Order: sequence, then structure tokens, then C-alpha cells
Amino acid sequence: MTHKNEFQASGSSPTEPDFLVENHFTIFLLTPLTPAAKYWVEHNLPEDRLTFGGAVCVEHRFIREIVAGILRDHLRVS
Repeated sequence: MTHKNEFQASGSSPTEPDFLVENHFTIFLLTPLTPAAKYWVEHNLPEDRLTFGGAVCVEHRFIREIVAGILRDHLRVS
């Protein structure tokens, strides 16, 4: 029987970030980089979220809470 560790199961690795966060002053771009991150976005952010390319646009007043939720779910942010 083969056992997967939590990173293999989530699609991320212990050294690679799941999300990239870019500060553009009035908005942040939150880019999911792994399958686990894409799943997290689909299940934790509103359906009517604004996107730009592959990133989610987030107002500066909400980014801290979103990143806290990502970290709470054991995903990595860069």
C-alpha cells in the first residue's frame, strides 16, 4: 500500500508556494499556482469575484483576512 503525504494529496510541495500575492496599492492580485490553491479559491471566495488573467483581484482591506484563511488551511503564500 502506498501512502501519500499531505503535500502530495494537496498538489503542493513544502517548498513551492500555492499562491502568489502581488501588491498593486489599491488592489492585490491573488494568483493560485497549484491545484490545491485553485480548489481553495473555488470553495472560499465569492462566485462573483473579479479576476484579471489567472489572478483574483482583492481590495486591500480584505487581503489580510483572505491570506489568514489560506494559511489556516495549511497552504503557502509568497
